[in-house]
Amino acid sequence: MKTILITGGAGNVGSAMASKLAEDASCQIVIIDNLSTGNVNKIPKRENIVFIKADANNYNDIVPIFGRYNFDFVFHYAAVVGVKRTLENPILVLNDIEGIKNILSLSKNSGVKRVFYSSSSEVYGEPFEIPQNEKTTPLNSRLPYAIVKNIGEAFFRSYYQEYGLEYTIFRFFNTYGPNQSEDFVVPRFVKAALKNEPIYLYGDGLQTRSFCYVEDNIDTCIKALMEDKCVNDVLNVGSDIEIAILDLAQKIITITNSKSEIIYLPALEEGDMLRRCPDTTKMKALLGRELISLENGIKKLVEYYENRN
Repeated sequence: MKTILITGGAGNVGSAMASKLAEDASCQIVIIDNLSTGNVNKIPKRENIVFIKADANNYNDIVPIFGRYNFDFVFHYAAVVGVKRTLENPILVLNDIEGIKNILSLSKNSGVKRVFYSSSSEVYGEPFEIPQNEKTTPLNSRLPYAIVKNIGEAFFRSYYQEYGLEYTIFRFFNTYGPNQSEDFVVPRFVKAALKNEPIYLYGDGLQTRSFCYVEDNIDTCIKALMEDKCVNDVLNVGSDIEIAILDLAQKIITITNSKSEIIYLPALEEGDMLRRCPDTTKMKALLGRELISLENGIKKLVEYYENRN
């Protein structure tokens, strides 16, 4: 029997992680989320999943939870996310450092075997090499979100060095899926296309990203847990197929047979990096299969939205 805590489990990746882990009846999953950006409707309804509304950044909120359960593993996914939200709420973002400290301290003191941390591609800042490799991690971004993720990584390494608390750092690149909110580009574009509404791009749309379907993300992370891989290590989790945001919009319009018009907005002043593309050599070796293509992932998303309506 494994008892696993997922913070931020009412979000896109956390809820998918909980659902997949809960397929194993020997796993007891506890989700905590303050529902500031997560949604209780995303939490899977299974007998071996417990949801507790709590704020990981509030020590008094989560101390009793660690007292009630003997966690074997912790996935710390709780964070303020979304470019616009993180730019508009810098203090809220910086407060996530408290959650990192709380989770590590309580895990260290309660016998947790390993803690998994959702870091981000933002730690790479503006890239000076593509693809972006785990061993090349310059911090050249001034944005609070990127700084917090870097500080988080430093805390995880330091807790291992000082106390022997094992960790795995996942650097997530854009992960999309059915439970992702419209704050993010793929669901926003797909939903607009299905309604034949305009698709808005910031700047010229030539900034690139790579998009990972949520199934590939969670299968990789669960393999790291179940196969005892990437212990005290960093792992890029994403797709290595780079695409311009303009090309993404056009692809979605084609797949959905939409009449949507592409409209250009002024470029964001900051936070919209020109390129993003990970080196996924380690991820592919761990996953052991081909990733779901962007075209197939978009089709899965379209099918989900159409069946829901």
